[in-house]
Amino acid sequence: MFVFTVCSASGQEPVYGANLEGFSYPFPVSYFSFESQRLSLHMAYMDVRPATPNGRTVVLFHGKNFCAATWEKTIKALVSGGYRVIAPDQIGFCKSDKPEGYHYSFQQLAENTLGLLKYVGVSQAIFVAHSTGGMVAVRTALASSAGVQKLVLVDPIGLEDWKAKGVPWLSVEGWYKREITNTADRIRTYEKNTYYAGQWKPEYEVWVQMLAGMYRGPGRERVAWASALLYDMIYTQPVMYEFGSLTMPTVVMIGDKDTTAIGKDLAPPELRAALGNYPVIARRAVQAMPDAQLVEFPELGHSPQIQDAAQFNAALLQALAPSSDIQPTIKQHQG
Repeated sequence: MFVFTVCSASGQEPVYGANLEGFSYPFPVSYFSFESQRLSLHMAYMDVRPATPNGRTVVLFHGKNFCAATWEKTIKALVSGGYRVIAPDQIGFCKSDKPEGYHYSFQQLAENTLGLLKYVGVSQAIFVAHSTGGMVAVRTALASSAGVQKLVLVDPIGLEDWKAKGVPWLSVEGWYKREITNTADRIRTYEKNTYYAGQWKPEYEVWVQMLAGMYRGPGRERVAWASALLYDMIYTQPVMYEFGSLTMPTVVMIGDKDTTAIGKDLAPPELRAALGNYPVIARRAVQAMPDAQLVEFPELGHSPQIQDAAQFNAALLQALAPSSDIQPTIKQHQG
């Protein structure tokens, strides 16, 4: 492990490697080594076991600008409740490999995840997924529905098809040009407005620096290129048309102030205003799922598990408990 620092007007800023070397995770990190697309790859993950097991396992799927580490408070709550937790970094993200010539698809990420679960001996699990992780988890659940006891989607993106709605296409090179110029200030502004509904707390800064540190490091081109490929995957591979095939009980949890939509800033103003209306698109998604429930956090944004961990974790544990009702202070809708 190593960490670089650079001087700036604000003091010392962290500089991390392309695989997030130098950034500490809250629990020990292990690596799943496997072959994919004629490449030898390493997938980072945390496997956290409770002192008093309840016999159930939760697999956590992180979002596009997130890592397994951002689930820290959720992992602690789940482990305290007796759950074993598997929290991977998907290939292309964070501490996992970022192969330059990899063909990213949600099917491929699903296959990688199922390989990891087989490697750690998990055949039945609950999936809890955030943001882009929601698209990965849906694809994984469709590939292995018998092994998924429950699916929880937290502010999942992909509840609408931006390409079909008219969001302009951007080439991978175009995404790369945007990503290579990433800065802490730009990341912070976006996260404040979207992830935290205009609010900011000093505790959020660690997640800004987690991302910005990779863009300051010697592997910044590799990080930016992987990010560009992943944005292309998200834009071109919608999963929403298959919600009706999700046979497992599903809970969709959203912050009503979330407005996330990939490529929104590229869209004309009249279209931009209509994108990312989460209370509307989440209800529509729940109606398309055979056995689904919607839980809303009225005052929260795209990242309720970070913005208000106590409220989110309480609702999550109730949603996972075998015959429990979601607490009545949170709005709920049945599909």
